[in-house]
Amino acid sequence: MQPQKNGFNFMLLLPIVGGLVIAGALVCAAAFAIWAFAFYEPGGRAARPSPTPTFEVVRFNDADAGQQVASADPVDSVPAEQPEPAEPVVEQPEPAEAAAEAPPTEEASPVEEAAPANTETSPEAAAPAVAPVINTAPVTMSSPDYGMQVFLYWQSEIADRDLKLVEDAGFRWVKQEFPWREIEPVQKGGFDWEKTDRIMDQIDAHNLKVIARLGVQPPWAGGGFPEIGPPDNLQDFADFITAVATRYKGRVDAYQIWNEPNLSREWGNRPPNAAEYTEMLKVAYEAIKAVDPYPIVISAGMAPTTRNDDVARPDTYYIQEMYDAGAAPYFDALGAHGPGYASEPEKDPAEIAQTPGLANPGDFKAENNVPEELRRVYGFRHVEDVREIMVKNNDADKQVVLLEFGWTIDPRPDSPYKWHAVSSEQQAQYFVRAYQYAKANWQPWIGIMSLIYVADPTWTMQDEQTYWSIVYPTYPELTAAPAYYALKEMPK
Repeated sequence: MQPQKNGFNFMLLLPIVGGLVIAGALVCAAAFAIWAFAFYEPGGRAARPSPTPTFEVVRFNDADAGQQVASADPVDSVPAEQPEPAEPVVEQPEPAEAAAEAPPTEEASPVEEAAPANTETSPEAAAPAVAPVINTAPVTMSSPDYGMQVFLYWQSEIADRDLKLVEDAGFRWVKQEFPWREIEPVQKGGFDWEKTDRIMDQIDAHNLKVIARLGVQPPWAGGGFPEIGPPDNLQDFADFITAVATRYKGRVDAYQIWNEPNLSREWGNRPPNAAEYTEMLKVAYEAIKAVDPYPIVISAGMAPTTRNDDVARPDTYYIQEMYDAGAAPYFDALGAHGPGYASEPEKDPAEIAQTPGLANPGDFKAENNVPEELRRVYGFRHVEDVREIMVKNNDADKQVVLLEFGWTIDPRPDSPYKWHAVSSEQQAQYFVRAYQYAKANWQPWIGIMSLIYVADPTWTMQDEQTYWSIVYPTYPELTAAPAYYALKEMPK
């Protein structure tokens, strides 16, 4: 036998390699089993985790105005101090622009082209899917009470998120439009309750109270359609309201009858007429109370305006004309709007009326002939002027419901709202201070204070309404203004 040469003997490696191969196979099999158990669904499709919403606090500047999503800052960035408001940028409008701008009014939802699939002829038809809590006593409001305007109509998953945001903030009320032209769209008696049933179930599930805003007539009712206006026959409106009140008896906590009828654009492009609106309010009140005596019936909030012509009527003039027309028995609470424009909520309306930077610059031009008393409308405390009218007409036992109020942060250079835009930090502080001021000075006559807005998910950064909002139209991401966080932390 020849002696073995020095070197590595590969035969010795075979048992080791074989062992490693077997061990590796066992590890792979175990890993695959864990993956399949955790991430694989029956039917052969890998499960994908749903996106987790992120909470962002945003601030806008001119550069952001054209973007869909603004840059984010941490949620705890709301400053503790309360700085004085910055001097607003005053743009000098031409004389034709002297009319006061009202806060934006959300557009009515488009009318469906064909009859809805879920069409019924009786308001008693299908029962709600969720067993609701039924009101068996008159609905009451605390002073103040806390509400937000929401847009729940089209997307159920966003509606649920937004209601959770309201609930988490410690607010008790939401204000939601119940658009006549969507509920009874094609013909009289052809009701589509699918979306409103779902909305009411979601509101009940979050243990919130609701103001249902009724209005926006369908094409078959006339009224200058497609413009918003009173129907040709008020009985059609009364019948619609009877159907709503019957279906949601004991569930709707308050009804708002129409919106801003002191503007021609909300009155069929006809001159605003308080006596005509009073007649509408009467038939609506009687229709609701005949079915359900417990909800609060609220008169329409009026647009703040200094115009006094066929286009717009000042809110204080219009409300007095309602009383003159006999409106007092036909509402349980008076609706009002209270945007703050360029001023902090505590600012005296008399000072605002005398300061060009705090009121529409065009209102100070001699050729526009705007009385100083009307320029008081540019302050949050103008609500006190509305209250004085109630007192003067021996109606002081009723409460005021602030159906809309807020401040815009609109940074767009060409926006007609930029002259009174505030910073996002000021917006946050002003909202909190508005509730604090009302609690200290307006009890017991102030009721619900419903701020604007938790944004409609169909809005974009090109819509002026977005910049009045405290939660922006992004989904599934949650993008909020500092105001949301400040209101959430505010003692209530």
